[in-house]
Amino acid sequence: MARMILLGVGTAVPDEQRGHTHMVWDGPGGPMLIDAGGSTYQRLLQAGIDPRTLTAIILTHSHADHINGLPALLFSMSLAGRGEPIPIYALPETISVTARVLDAFGLEKYMVQPEWRPVSAHEELPLGAGWLLKTAPTLHTRPCFALRFSDVTGTHVLTYSADTAPYAPVQHLAHGSRILIHEATEHEPTTYHTTPREAGQVAQRAGAKRLILVHYSPHWTMPEADALAEVRAGGFTGIAEIGREQQVIEV
Repeated sequence: MARMILLGVGTAVPDEQRGHTHMVWDGPGGPMLIDAGGSTYQRLLQAGIDPRTLTAIILTHSHADHINGLPALLFSMSLAGRGEPIPIYALPETISVTARVLDAFGLEKYMVQPEWRPVSAHEELPLGAGWLLKTAPTLHTRPCFALRFSDVTGTHVLTYSADTAPYAPVQHLAHGSRILIHEATEHEPTTYHTTPREAGQVAQRAGAKRLILVHYSPHWTMPEADALAEVRAGGFTGIAEIGREQQVIEV
């Protein structure tokens, strides 16, 4: 069994119901944390995941809303008794920024030590049991990658866009996905984020069966009903929904 659990689904400006977007993969090779928004340790516990058992952390990029929970997470994991280092997969540019952030906290021995694993935006990482993780570059203001989790048959596929404007490599990565988790930050097109309508267009062109919007805010993007209507206006004919905190997505 493989599943993705949404820990936070909001934009860089949280609201009462949505924190910074991050999630945890719970399946072959997992549990693996994808980005680290605020209160990550607590959110993992609420999802039924013991943070001390994380096998890896994947950082899509170095913007504050995607890494701000990392220092506290590593600190809490250490205090809770985890002694072994944790692999952290990220682009070299992301590692450079994040390592400096961790150094600034001066935690030294009072945190689980990161094992930095530089990866490219065109990577393939085996997860075990025939599952594969692939990356692709996104179109954002900092180097960033999207993620695709697929089983050996290619029938169980989940893709996460990370932060991006509509971008051909992300759409190609998502091709044939059963589930596409796509950001929907903006109400008007930009060169670094996506609107709900554009997310619907990407999902339809990729042939996704189900579209889940994250990095979304009813205040900053548009109200939920309007966002779903925009997805339809973009031509998407599959299942469309707004992602929820602690939502469990079976792959």
